[in-house]
Parts: sequence; structure tokens; C-alpha cells
Amino acid sequence: MTETLNVTIDGISNDRPIPEKFAFCVPCAENHVRMSTNISPAIDWSGAPENTKSFTIICVDPDVPSKPDDVNQEGRTIPADLPRVDFYHWILIDIDGRTTGIAEGADSNGITQKGKALGATANGVRGLNNYTDWFAGDDDMGGDYGGYDGPCPPWNDSIIHHYHFKVFALDVDSLGLTGRFGGPEAIAAMQGHILAEGEIVGTYTQNPDLAEQ
Repeated sequence: MTETLNVTIDGISNDRPIPEKFAFCVPCAENHVRMSTNISPAIDWSGAPENTKSFTIICVDPDVPSKPDDVNQEGRTIPADLPRVDFYHWILIDIDGRTTGIAEGADSNGITQKGKALGATANGVRGLNNYTDWFAGDDDMGGDYGGYDGPCPPWNDSIIHHYHFKVFALDVDSLGLTGRFGGPEAIAAMQGHILAEGEIVGTYTQNPDLAEQ
């Protein structure tokens, strides 16, 4: 049976708005959105089983529109009943099993044009987040986006998005993933190795009609 990790994120509480400093974009009256500071939040955990050998951090937004037709289009609204898909914002695997947290700004301290490098860092091994797909074909921003990049939901979406920050304690030192792997690959590799897990779910919107209090 999987145990529960106690996960805390400085500045982010369950079902409460994520502070703009952790976002990729923020609302802007003039152009709907503008770039933000894109700082990775401080995330800490406790209660890992004694035989934990590594940790994985995944942040996923399951509320992303499955079709791009209405996304950020003037005079249009993305309907609430449109089927939604997962958008991964943070993939960090093979975190040392003795670690109890990642400091604020440790995996992102701003927007990196064309994305941050994949692979080993001081905190773990970065996988691809879905900004890789979002910016594909963009001459200025296109590239492989590794590690953390924060919220930037469509400004005309009719629903508030939920961001699941998940931490997994694993019984292996490494998931054995290298190169261009993403959230689905990390989740598949963890199967059968999860000892404990925990999460914080923050919310975010750029739609002024849904402005969160």
C-alpha cells in the first residue's frame, strides 16, 4: 500500500491561487497577458519511508483544452464542457533519496528563451515539459523546455485551471530515463516503485471574469 508524503509549498495552498511570481504569464489589460518571473516554488516533503532511494517531482495541469481552435482568440470563449488534456509543467526525477526539499528558484529563476537544458542538475534530472509542444515552430521561443515552467492558461478559458504539484518517494535510485522524456514516460517508469506520494493543488486563471479572490 502506498504511503502518504507530507508536501508543503511556500506560498501555494490547496485550492488557492498560485502567486504570480511562480507563473510563466500574468494577466495584462493591454494585451491580455505578459511574461512573468517564472520562479520555481520552494517545495518540501517529509514522512518518506526508510527505504526511499529517490524522489520525483511532477507538476501537471489536467484542465488544458483538447482543441486549440478557440484558445486566446478575440471574441471567443473556450467552453467549460470541452474535453481537457494534461499539460506537464515540471518533471524532475532521480532526486537524491536523502533530500527533503527543493529551494525556491532552484529549477527556474526566469523565462529561458528556447527552454532550459534537459538532463542532470544539482537537484535531479530534468525531463521535458509541454511548453516544448506549445512553442514548437516558433522561431523565437521554440526548443526543448526542461524542468519547471509555470502556469500560462488561455486568457479566454471559462474554467479555472488546477496545478497538481506531486512528489513521489521511490524504491530505486534512478528511473533510467535520459534524453527527451516527458511526464508520461516518467509516470510509466515509476510504476511498481512508488513507496509514498503527496501533492498540493494550486489554481490559476488569466480570465478577468474569473478573477480569484
